[in-house]
Amino acid sequence: METPSPEARLGEFVAGVEYESLPEEGVDTVTRAVVDTVGVTLAGTTADAGRRAATAEGVDPDAATVGELLGVEGDDRPEAAALRVGTASHALDYDDLSWAMDGHPSVALVPGLLALAPEAGASGRDLVAAYAAGFETACAVAGPVSPAHYEAGWHATATFGTFGAAAAAAHLLDLDAKTTARALSIAASMPAGLKRNFGSMTKPLHAGLCARSGVTAARLAREGITADPRAVTGDKGFWDLYGPEETGEFSVGDGWRLCEEGIHVKAYPCCYFTHSAIAAAAELGEEVAPEAVESVAVTASQGAADALHHADPETGLEAKFSMEYTVASGLVRDRVGLETFEPDAIDDPAVQRVRERVDFAVDGSMPYDSHGATVRVETADGVHERTRTDPPGTHDDPLSEERFRAKFEECAGRVLEERAAADLYDTLSALSEIENLAGAFTAV
Repeated sequence: METPSPEARLGEFVAGVEYESLPEEGVDTVTRAVVDTVGVTLAGTTADAGRRAATAEGVDPDAATVGELLGVEGDDRPEAAALRVGTASHALDYDDLSWAMDGHPSVALVPGLLALAPEAGASGRDLVAAYAAGFETACAVAGPVSPAHYEAGWHATATFGTFGAAAAAAHLLDLDAKTTARALSIAASMPAGLKRNFGSMTKPLHAGLCARSGVTAARLAREGITADPRAVTGDKGFWDLYGPEETGEFSVGDGWRLCEEGIHVKAYPCCYFTHSAIAAAAELGEEVAPEAVESVAVTASQGAADALHHADPETGLEAKFSMEYTVASGLVRDRVGLETFEPDAIDDPAVQRVRERVDFAVDGSMPYDSHGATVRVETADGVHERTRTDPPGTHDDPLSEERFRAKFEECAGRVLEERAAADLYDTLSALSEIENLAGAFTAV
């Protein structure tokens, strides 16, 4: 018997995922991911990129209900809702990520699932299962070509996320295995997203585009649009064109990456490659006065250097991709939060004084995609140094419940009253108990 292709195996896997088969840890991980994503998305609808994406699709963000802002209500088509909501979800770069796909899974998966929820009559359990199917698919497609794919200049969220979004949408629409495999082959003609656009509004647009592509691919497959059955893995397929000369091993369904590698929740609203350095700088800031700083040396991976293009940022978006600015903020400010990247914050004289003294270099001994960092501060009194292997908020060392909830309420509070934000947090934290997902936002 002929061995099934990876595309066919993915189709069988996605179609076979059931909520009841998910490990409890996986359900908890997805629930936290959805809660976090809804929070950062609501905040993102007030950001420039989120607002522009909404108005481009004919939605007035100032007049829209919470359900409309999140794509579960309104008159726009699911594809259009996925685009604008996906862009808002990534607009602040405060959303989660996973090393299993070298990118941000939830901004690829959640917007399309919310947009399709009314059509599918989805429950919270339906969303959890579809998310799990999409996450595992994105990671399975990424595995054989990562991290070389990211190193070559592709934004993995936008590329691998397209396959995850297609799988999640296919699952929510209850497509069979063959139709799901075809949806993934349709999706193989859609991935795009360049790291060159980091620091601009097009970076969050990547999330919107891949969410829209996933919804589109699944709906087209349902209508019978055909595709080459080996569009991902065949000669001149996705792996050939987007990956290294030699690909690694493919696997799906041999374990749950949701549990093994998991999802990391961001503690700071900026590029993840800055997070270990920010945390180290914040620790040093407790023992070093900003005005005493004479020089700062930061070392991190080549992956960090490839992502962080803006040594002297002029905008909040550029500042999110600046090791120099974020480390200076960690040293000078009490916290690095949403306000750190507001336009008025960039030119803070105290921060700028330290930023000008920050030197960022690559540590060649670190793996390309390492997220560790060392910060070394020199003052007249001596040298102060901290090294962190991982940022705060990893899957194995998550943010405390208090900090996680505070993040949600801070983000949602940009749109909702304090009590409404707290109520929404409580509702979404019991995601698996929600019978009508679309209706969960109506009362907010």
